[in-house]
Order: sequence, then structure tokens, then C-alpha cells
Amino acid sequence: MAYGESTPPRVAAVRRLSEMLDQAGFRVRPVEREPIPTGCEALDRLLPQGGWLRGSLVEWLSESPAGGAGTLALVAARQAQADGGAVVVIDRTGMFYPPAAAAWRLSLASLIVVHPASEQDEQWALDQALRCEHTAAVLAWPRRIEGRCFRRLQLAAEASGAVGLLVRPPTARREPSWAEVRLAVSPRASPAGWQLCVRLLRCRGRFGKPQGDVIVEIDERTGEIYAAGPRHLAPPLASAAVAAGQA
Repeated sequence: MAYGESTPPRVAAVRRLSEMLDQAGFRVRPVEREPIPTGCEALDRLLPQGGWLRGSLVEWLSESPAGGAGTLALVAARQAQADGGAVVVIDRTGMFYPPAAAAWRLSLASLIVVHPASEQDEQWALDQALRCEHTAAVLAWPRRIEGRCFRRLQLAAEASGAVGLLVRPPTARREPSWAEVRLAVSPRASPAGWQLCVRLLRCRGRFGKPQGDVIVEIDERTGEIYAAGPRHLAPPLASAAVAAGQA
């Protein structure tokens, strides 16, 4: 479809995004707020619903873009994608690398990457992607979200059943939030592998203070997440013992 010169770029962009979703023939999911497993049993147990709820927003607060929050959000998008629908990545900074996502079993055939040029366009693209009934999850890294805009995003996700995964700086903790779940993620030094400390800051349905932190490990080869613990050291220790015996 051709658009005239008078068509505003933003209108043309949303038409194009809508066409891409329609042409891809993604299965429309029923708008139900059933939980989606996080991909890690320890995280599931931390949440009162046992996972992320469809039609909700999840905030991941992290000091650094490479602090692990984006990785956990990517795994969450993969889990949401399993039941059908597209994953839309709103990548304003150009940091998203699709081949790495594919290595962690995110389907590129059901992936749409949007590169907004400004903060305003980023928030507008978030709103449009969350409203689409073909969307399973939307992943973005917005630094600021004005209160009324945040509310619109929450209503958009609720209407479509999509999950909004927002990776944000720790300064966002001082701002009002319409997210169903807010988590703080920080890397943790460990000789056993890549570990992250995940702290539940806020969750609707949970009363009182969050029940501590969860320490998780990420398998860099597969993208699998599991609770950190001594049991994961058994295979390397066994291999080292065999090698020592054969020396």
C-alpha cells in the first residue's frame, strides 16, 4: 500500500506495523489473564499468580543495560511467544541483536523490531504494539514514562492480552507505575557462572513486604534460567574429579 506525501510518518508507521502483523497471519489468542511461566521455577514461586499475567506490564529495573534485566525480559518474551502471537521489540538505541535472541530460541519468524527516532515515538510505538490483538509480548527499554502515558499502556495491554516487558533504569523506582510487577535486577559475583539477584519490589495481589530475593543463574548457551544452588556445581566437580583420576 502506498501512502501519499501528506501522510504523517507516525501514521504511516502504524499502518505498516498493522499490515505486517496481519500479513504474518499470527493466531489471535483469547484475552484471558492466565499466567505465563517465567521460565524459572524460583521466579514463578515469587509471584502470587505463578508467572506473568497476560494483559499486564512488567518492569525490570537495572543499573546497566548489560545488567541482566534485558536477558530475563527476553526469556519472558520467549515464554509468551510459545502460545502464538508476535513479539514486538521497540529498540530505540539499536542495542537489540536478533541472532542472539534466535540462539536463545526466540522465533525470528514471529519477531518485529521497531526503531523509533525519539522518546515520543518510542512511547507511541509501545502503545500501538500493545493494543494489537496479534501481539504476544512487547519488549522495550524506555527511560521515562509519563503517568498518563503509563496508564494508557496498561489499558492497551489489558485490552489485547499482550505482556509489556519494560527494562528501565533504577531512577524509575521513584516514579508512579501501572505495572503489575516491578522487579530490581542486579548481577552477582559468582565462580559458578552468570548469577543475578532478582528482588520483587511490587506485585499486585501480594500483601505486605516481598518475601526476599531470588538468586538465579543463566545458561549462556541455551538461555535457560534456574535457581542458583550447590546442585548445579555437581557436574563440573564430577568432571574435574574424573580428569584428576586419569592424570
